[in-house]
Amino acid sequence: MARENLRATLLGFAGALVVFAVLFSFIGVGDLVDQLQNADPGLVALVVLATLGWLFAWGLSLRTVLSVLGVEISAIKSLLVFSGAMFSNNITPFGQAGGEPVTALLISQTSDAEYETGLAAIASVDTLNFVPSITLALAGAVYFATETTLGRNLELAVFGVVALAVLVPGLVYVGWQRRYQLEDKAVGVLTPAIRRIADFLPRVSKPTAESIEGRINRFFGAIERVATNPRGLLLAVSLSAAGWFCQMLGLWLAFQAVGTSVPLSIMLFVVPIGAIAGVTPLPGGAGGIESVLLVLLLAATGPAVTQSAILAAIVIYRGAVYWLPILIGGVVVSVLGVNGTS
Repeated sequence: MARENLRATLLGFAGALVVFAVLFSFIGVGDLVDQLQNADPGLVALVVLATLGWLFAWGLSLRTVLSVLGVEISAIKSLLVFSGAMFSNNITPFGQAGGEPVTALLISQTSDAEYETGLAAIASVDTLNFVPSITLALAGAVYFATETTLGRNLELAVFGVVALAVLVPGLVYVGWQRRYQLEDKAVGVLTPAIRRIADFLPRVSKPTAESIEGRINRFFGAIERVATNPRGLLLAVSLSAAGWFCQMLGLWLAFQAVGTSVPLSIMLFVVPIGAIAGVTPLPGGAGGIESVLLVLLLAATGPAVTQSAILAAIVIYRGAVYWLPILIGGVVVSVLGVNGTS
């Protein structure tokens, strides 16, 4: 299993390198290097600071959800745990979908939370992060549309955001109304599958059907506790929105660093839409997110901003958003891997 995961990760990074090679050849490596060399170091440092603000805000959102579930961790530990979560997402294909199981294990190792509680917490945070992202994207698109005429690419992007704003909440509502049926189906499908997989795992005892059912029930029970706590939901969504704003501010500052001024309203819808590319098989969306951001920013800024300046700003922004969690989270995961405790 570990060998298969490693192979998938290596293939994902190979795919990301191919995408970056195409992007750099399209823009021109020489022009890109010139832009990066002339970037203002002070403003680049502010991009890093904004990235830390994003990590801290979303870490506090995770802390809020865990608190609703009866698990208390400090603000600093929440930052470290969330950085570890982003580390696993950034090195795992399919982003959050690939990194959530690792994140749940990390939460259980750094607190007194059970694995199912940690999985429910990080799944809840990922879901709650969708709400402000779509809201900000729609607000930014509407405001930007009042200032200029949207091109075809931007019209398609806005249409996609509107579709997601209708589709995802609708699916969540239907899922919530049928949550008990979904729980029963999950027990029926996952129990035999988990027991069958355990037969092939060395040094792993085969779990009983009752223990698997209990763990699945605890996961759904934790999700329900989060969903029925309005005060906790409001605080978590507010912290999520603050984290999104830090990301948008980071990209805006990256443009300032390369000597280019762009409206902040563009960042409101470009950053959330770009983040959707994180669901690609590329680790952490590397390559995919940059490509989407480039297409959207080229369409939004027009000929007023050079292609090399746009790509340079994206490289600075994504360099901070991608590598800072890897550096911090990598240390956290390494320490836990050595000690095995919090």
